[in-house]
Amino acid sequence: MKKLSDEVTKEQLIADFMVVLADAEALLKASANHGGEKLAEVRAKAEESLKAVKAKMAGTQTLLLAKTKTASDATDAYVHDNPWSAIGISAGVGLLIGLLIGRR
Repeated sequence: MKKLSDEVTKEQLIADFMVVLADAEALLKASANHGGEKLAEVRAKAEESLKAVKAKMAGTQTLLLAKTKTASDATDAYVHDNPWSAIGISAGVGLLIGLLIGRR
């Protein structure tokens, strides 16, 4: 089972990559009136690549959201089925965090 931090990292990576894609698109649009035929060819190829990457990222983002929803539902069901275990785990994690913060 993957850690929640792995999922958050993937989510952040997707968000950061989408920003990079948006910046690359803006750069391509800004340079549309500059350069010759060779640059226009490269620009068209880059635009096609960006479209393909955006489509793949959208699919990955949808999959990630579905996995996050599934994990959230499983956690909710566990807490409802085992409230005292959940309280014990939460108290233990809180104690551990408190000890780590107190060491600073």
